[in-house]
Amino acid sequence: MAQKRHKRKKIAKKLFTKNRLVILNEDTFEEIFSLRLTLMNVFVVATIGAVAIIFVTTYIIAFTPLREYIPGYASSELKKNATELALKSDSLQVALTKNEAYIRSIKRILTGDLDYAKLSKDSIIAAGMEIPEGQITASEEENQLRDEVAKEDKYNLFEKATPKTSVVLFAPVKGSVTDKFNARQKHYAVDIAVPKNTPIKAVLNGNVIFAEWTPSNGNCVIVRHNNGFISVYKHAAEMTVEEGDVVKTGEVVALAGSTGQESTGIHLHFELWKDGYPIDPEQFISFE
Repeated sequence: MAQKRHKRKKIAKKLFTKNRLVILNEDTFEEIFSLRLTLMNVFVVATIGAVAIIFVTTYIIAFTPLREYIPGYASSELKKNATELALKSDSLQVALTKNEAYIRSIKRILTGDLDYAKLSKDSIIAAGMEIPEGQITASEEENQLRDEVAKEDKYNLFEKATPKTSVVLFAPVKGSVTDKFNARQKHYAVDIAVPKNTPIKAVLNGNVIFAEWTPSNGNCVIVRHNNGFISVYKHAAEMTVEEGDVVKTGEVVALAGSTGQESTGIHLHFELWKDGYPIDPEQFISFE
């Protein structure tokens, strides 16, 4: 124990022994600067200096733009540009996916590689719905509603007429139908025989999304309309519109002719599509 105490006293004496740091002129040995120090003072000052250096370095790296000059740290402008480019590339990817899906749909329309939507517009009974047997009696609420409707119809002298159809299709040409719509044979169109250079008119307002010559269909014009309608005019002798044009109902888009490998004479091969499915144009348009 005595030896340990002696060592501790010896270490403490070394730490607190005052020493003098003297700077002399080498030629004249004149004292220029002197400083009284102890080992404890040197240790405390070194520790405080190291902590201050670490604090200042951390602050510079975390909160000042000087960190951009340190290898491994990217600039804030570079990060901002990278984020903007990432957002733009994501938006472009979404737009590219939509355009590819749209082009595939147009390609399927041109080739006729689609399934026919079997819809029964005369049926009002949903599939699987069972019709109850026996006499159906109206409830008290239904009878009250009937009375209110009857009173409104009786005393409303200025009832406004409202159209029952929201879309009226214009006949592209007038002529005799030589080949009707037949989904089983994948003939998703009607062929109308007309004289050469008969004006072919748009059935609705819309945008021309395709107006080119194809080997099988000759001069072909495709117009996209509102409400999901697409009209296709094939085997035209001449086209009067270009891709991207806006057309109105009844506006001439082409002249009838006999172009393409599948053409069998001067006629209009007319297709009508709704929400990606072919429909029989004669259900909506009278060609004769």
